[in-house]
Amino acid sequence: MQFVVTPATGKRMIAKGIARHHAVQSALQTGTVVVVAGTTNGYVAEELLALIGEPDGFDRQGFFRGITLPPSYKTTEKGRLPDRSRFPGDVIITQGKWQRRRTIVDVIDDLKEGDVILKGANALDLQKRQAAVLISDPKGGTSVVALQAVVGRRVRLILPVGLEKRVSVELNDIAHLLNAPGFQGPRFLPVPGEVVTEIEALAILTGVHAELIAGGGVCGAEGAVWLAVSGSGEQVKKAREFIESIADEPLFAL
Repeated sequence: MQFVVTPATGKRMIAKGIARHHAVQSALQTGTVVVVAGTTNGYVAEELLALIGEPDGFDRQGFFRGITLPPSYKTTEKGRLPDRSRFPGDVIITQGKWQRRRTIVDVIDDLKEGDVILKGANALDLQKRQAAVLISDPKGGTSVVALQAVVGRRVRLILPVGLEKRVSVELNDIAHLLNAPGFQGPRFLPVPGEVVTEIEALAILTGVHAELIAGGGVCGAEGAVWLAVSGSGEQVKKAREFIESIADEPLFAL
């Protein structure tokens, strides 16, 4: 069976899959889950906070540090730059309780094996299941902060990333280009972590096997992906019902 999944629906799908991930569920109960601010992770935070019964007070529209907007966004009548005063900090959940107004920097030294960091990404090598992050901070931003715990203390890093961010060039080659002295724009960091796209989310939620078969569209389907889904009759039925239940996810708007 084939399905069209818009970027907004994909973000919701990934978020629901993350909420069912065994490592995340374990860390929610007995450890710490760090949801690093980002647009996809805003959906993840909503799902996790609802799961622990603390949905109130979270606004996903301000939940990011950097964001990609159309080039004309700030010059049109409707366009406006994001209001950074609305940034609420990252979402830190320790033993099922939301530690409000804290960031990954506040808790990084306390994280240990069994804890989970959820960090969004900007580029995806679909074949190798690897992801990378654009870096604007001259100190490496939250990616470098997270790696202190991931590499130093075996904290689990999970990378929720939509299929629309797939690239065709090897990630290390992109890093070599963008990080070269004299090059302009953001830097680029491939990160070691478990990638969760719409494909993995569907497997977690319904047991189906999904393949990316096409992409694109118009009228709100720009960046959409076509997925071919296979499995038992019951699994495919479950996937169809799930996708239909979130198909009307509205476009992300500031």
